[in-house]
Amino acid sequence: MAYEPKMKETEHSVIEFIEAVESPKKREDAYRLLELFSETTGYEAKMWGPSIIGFGSYHYKYASGHEGDAPLAGFSPRKAKISLYLTACEPEREELLKALGKHTTGAACVYVNKLADIDLDVLKRLIVATVEHVQATYPSEG
Repeated sequence: MAYEPKMKETEHSVIEFIEAVESPKKREDAYRLLELFSETTGYEAKMWGPSIIGFGSYHYKYASGHEGDAPLAGFSPRKAKISLYLTACEPEREELLKALGKHTTGAACVYVNKLADIDLDVLKRLIVATVEHVQATYPSEG
């Protein structure tokens, strides 16, 4: 049976998804992130899977043969924290994260409690670095 990726672009409404966020403060932060990511990337927001708001897309293919599509950058206003999907390359990512403010990190994620905890200008720089890095790493064949 062929592998079916869980994360793929859908036709679901980004606004409906944000409106369903329970916390009014997290919903407000999600609208601010929607505006910030849209302005910074130049791409329209699309839902990826049931809970990720992504901007732009790229196709990846690993040496293992695994391949798929993913957003260039994105975010998700999750119940516990806001997940920011930012994969900017090192050492730039590390330097920007030091200046970002209160956050934790995972492999390609940055987790924040609320936007008031971080510097939005630094976040914009992280978004730009992520988009540039992904586009350089996975150049479009089209």
